[in-house]
Amino acid sequence: MADAQGGRLLEAIATALPRASTQALDISFNELLDMYKNKELNIAPDFQRLFRWSPGQRSRFIESLLLEMPVPPIFMIEEEEGRYILIDGLQRISSYLHFRGELEALHLDPPVDLGEKLTLVDCDIVKELNGLTFDSLDVGLQIRAKRAFIRVEIVRKGSDPHFKYHMFKRLNTGGELLSEQQVRNSTIRMLDTKFPDFIIAMSEVDVFADCTEYLTQERLNSAFDQELVLRFFALKNRRDKFKHEVSDFLTDYMEDIADPAKPEVFDYQTEEAIFRKTFAILKNALGAYAFAFAKKDRTGLSGGFSTYHYEGITIGLQRVVNKINPDDAAAIARLKVTLEKIKLDPQFIKITTGGGKNSPGLLNQRINFVGEQLKNEFP
Repeated sequence: MADAQGGRLLEAIATALPRASTQALDISFNELLDMYKNKELNIAPDFQRLFRWSPGQRSRFIESLLLEMPVPPIFMIEEEEGRYILIDGLQRISSYLHFRGELEALHLDPPVDLGEKLTLVDCDIVKELNGLTFDSLDVGLQIRAKRAFIRVEIVRKGSDPHFKYHMFKRLNTGGELLSEQQVRNSTIRMLDTKFPDFIIAMSEVDVFADCTEYLTQERLNSAFDQELVLRFFALKNRRDKFKHEVSDFLTDYMEDIADPAKPEVFDYQTEEAIFRKTFAILKNALGAYAFAFAKKDRTGLSGGFSTYHYEGITIGLQRVVNKINPDDAAAIARLKVTLEKIKLDPQFIKITTGGGKNSPGLLNQRINFVGEQLKNEFP
């Protein structure tokens, strides 16, 4: 019995995913730098925002290279045209690029401009390195930094996309925790790039940015604006499938749209038009206060951003979105009054305040509350 069970288990493992063609190479950091400059190594824009290492962490990594200490491998996927896309190792490669003056990371504090070379700080083994740059090292150490090797694990072109997807989903060797949306953007790109790129593009639409102006820089750096776009489409199109865990719900939806093997249909042109109209209406009605809280004394709206307001208002608005013209001043004025009244309503405040509001019941209450009020105003 045990042998039979073991055989079935081995068979299940063998058939779970098609085999991938992989290759391991030792590549110098100077070669990686040349690949990056020649656009043979692709660090996608949404990956770039994930670079978070502090100057001290970057410096200690460079110190490790100069001391010829072993460093963990990086992972790449070979694309059809022979270029490579980085899927794990961003912190290390970006640190080296900064050391050589080839990094642009404007999201950091302080930002890093192209051409600016890392000044080493907080090196704790060879403290004499602190204060130095690549240019101020002697020639021997410059050559050592250029020739430092790292093991590169490559998934060859033609490998099954599901293998690439599940491999990346399990990789997080950089030591920095990614936000859930950053993980989605990075992993689901292994299945298909169209939907992740669409989500990013919609997060940059002006009217959406105007309505979400009160998002903090920290939340923007974690791609929460992109998660809000995904949340809009997932709730609009598949709210009936939401059971409990928002993160899993959003990931499943994004996977099903992106995976060519799944039957989920997404009409990009129609969905984009609805998205743009929804936020154009909200921008003209309340602007940056579209998802703001009520003041404690309920005399008006305060600044800030409420995800619960976002869900209730954007999805509740879908009941009447076809009846409102964003350029109709009279209709927008009526909508503004109605939305402000909703936000100040004690019942709406109750179902959008405090924690533990992610159950399907409360989600539907928020959406239905807004939808019913708007339906009465725009029958």
